[in-house]
Amino acid sequence: MNTLINTKVPDFKVQAYHGDAFKTVTNADLKGKWSIFFFYPADFTFVCPTELGDLADKYSALKEMGVEVYSVSTDTHFVHKAWHDASETIKKIKYPMLADPTGYLSRAFGVYIEEEGLAYRGTFLVDPDGKIKMAEVQDNAVGRNADELVRKTQAALFVASHPGEVCPAKWRPGEKTLKPGLNLVGKI
Repeated sequence: MNTLINTKVPDFKVQAYHGDAFKTVTNADLKGKWSIFFFYPADFTFVCPTELGDLADKYSALKEMGVEVYSVSTDTHFVHKAWHDASETIKKIKYPMLADPTGYLSRAFGVYIEEEGLAYRGTFLVDPDGKIKMAEVQDNAVGRNADELVRKTQAALFVASHPGEVCPAKWRPGEKTLKPGLNLVGKI
């Protein structure tokens, strides 16, 4: 299995439901800003709305960091709108909901389940140059935690703006970082 870390997001053009409208989103929309791609299996399901609602609650914090969120499933943009209209949880969503009915994006990010036509739960952080800096994929029976996604995003943004420093486990903004070097070997 090849890693996607530091690979570029491929060219793409998809439809999205966002802000009570249908829009086209392309890889050009990613340029110059951080982005999160949040893949999930399908609209009108069980674990997915809990995750998307949790992420909706953290969206303003991510936007304040300069990060755009894109949720992605293999549903169409029409289904995204219908789900938004039908579910109180999904009505909270302010980020673009990308439609991937052909599975192009899901395949490109390595989360497509061919025999089901659905995506695994995949979370990817993309830097302003379009490179994937974080990738996490899990089985569809286990939901994700938006608090941890925010924390890891904060760490990735810190490291990107502070060359030579790294963030230890459970790091939070304002806490001590590490500067890798011979003096740390065997001392942590």
